[in-house]
Amino acid sequence: MNGKGFVTLKATAEHRTEVKGSLFVAYGGRADTPEQGLAFLRTVAARHPDASHLCWAYRIDDQYRFSDAGEPGGTAGQPILRAIEGQGLDHVVVGVVRYFGGTKLGAGGLVRAYGGTAAEALRTAERQEELPRTGITVEVPFEHMGALYRLLDSLGVEERRETYTEQGLKVMASLPESLVEHFRAGLRDATRGQSSLLEP
Repeated sequence: MNGKGFVTLKATAEHRTEVKGSLFVAYGGRADTPEQGLAFLRTVAARHPDASHLCWAYRIDDQYRFSDAGEPGGTAGQPILRAIEGQGLDHVVVGVVRYFGGTKLGAGGLVRAYGGTAAEALRTAERQEELPRTGITVEVPFEHMGALYRLLDSLGVEERRETYTEQGLKVMASLPESLVEHFRAGLRDATRGQSSLLEP
């Protein structure tokens, strides 16, 4: 997850609204890939197997998708997507289920109901800011592997890939941009200068 920072949801958000007898229930969650977004929507569908509709949208970086799920075109998926964008969120999926109450709401009513329920779920949700990250590649001799692991662990770096070379250990990791200089200094001290930090 290199690149820009973003604001996402810390936990699943939920909000329900009744409009002229129809019940709308919105669920919002974090999704870092389209697959995670669709998996989240499957759990929403499983909770509401008898709902009339499950309309949804997700935004993940520059990828987005939405579905009206049988409602008139443009009345559900797009308003949900606009709710995500209107709250300045990213890496977020929202599904809104509807239980039809017998009264037709019309296109404008549907837009307000789907978009409004989604926006309210997101407005009250707990948020989490992800800082801009950068990729680094580090090489250290075998005798300094322990020092490198301790340094990475102390900075909470969990995203990493390791390969062994004839000279030692090579680690590719992703860490917040704000920690790169701190990491560089710590690495130099821990390995007494016997390491190389290759820029991305």
